[in-house]
Amino acid sequence: MTSGDDAQAPKVGSHASVNGLQMYYEVHGTGKPLVLLHGGVGAIEMFGEVLGMLAEGRQVVAADLQAHGRTADVERPLSLESMADDVAALIEHLGFERADVMGYSLGGGVALQSAIRHPEVVRKLVLVSTPFRREGWYPEVLEGMAQMGPEAAEPMKATPMYQLYAGVAPRPEEWPVMLTKLGRLLAQDYDYSEEVAAIEAPTMIVVGDADSVRTAHAVEFFELLGGGKADAGWDGSGRPNARLAVLPATTHYDIFTSPVLASAVTPFLDSPMPEDQ
Repeated sequence: MTSGDDAQAPKVGSHASVNGLQMYYEVHGTGKPLVLLHGGVGAIEMFGEVLGMLAEGRQVVAADLQAHGRTADVERPLSLESMADDVAALIEHLGFERADVMGYSLGGGVALQSAIRHPEVVRKLVLVSTPFRREGWYPEVLEGMAQMGPEAAEPMKATPMYQLYAGVAPRPEEWPVMLTKLGRLLAQDYDYSEEVAAIEAPTMIVVGDADSVRTAHAVEFFELLGGGKADAGWDGSGRPNARLAVLPATTHYDIFTSPVLASAVTPFLDSPMPEDQ
């Protein structure tokens, strides 16, 4: 096993056999590994130039989740837990002892579950536009999620999300199936308060100031991780392991392509681990 610093990157565009899934991933850059996870109805491409910016100082392993992008669906429901198991298996498949994991929206939920279910493989955690409790979304966003399902398949064919899916999916005709599974996942209630409080990996919470995730919820998330409890002191010695970033003039729908996201996250990823300080 290797820490990833000297691991030889496989050819860009590969599939890993994990948990009965042929999981598509790409490797960009060299250095410490960062697993990058896209949002729902998305794919690796949704990160745009942010991916390249992150890869300037590390080895980015960008993956397509089950039924998304170039990863074909399998006979199982979509769940944060099973997709987190896929991520942990991918990290092991690539020979990394640990990797940083960064996810946006649905991918953030998968990243969070990766840290909860497989803490031994997650070095640092970055959660972008990700709630730890379902009520972290604004009510109107939850109403929109309730519309996700097979009936949305035809109307959504006019969206860029479908154009991306149709262009790369192994079986584009399964678009309604993916939306059905995703709708069932989004309808589930959840509250990971206790599990979040037990996370030991240094974690960064990132939201836009006009996000679909409530700003107050992001602050609550930060506090669950040990942040926002006290003044850090003149020397900063009281800083928590957790970090919080609220990106200005940023929404849920453009945060994943914002250069500000990369510039906010990079110092956290580059900082020493607590045990190395």
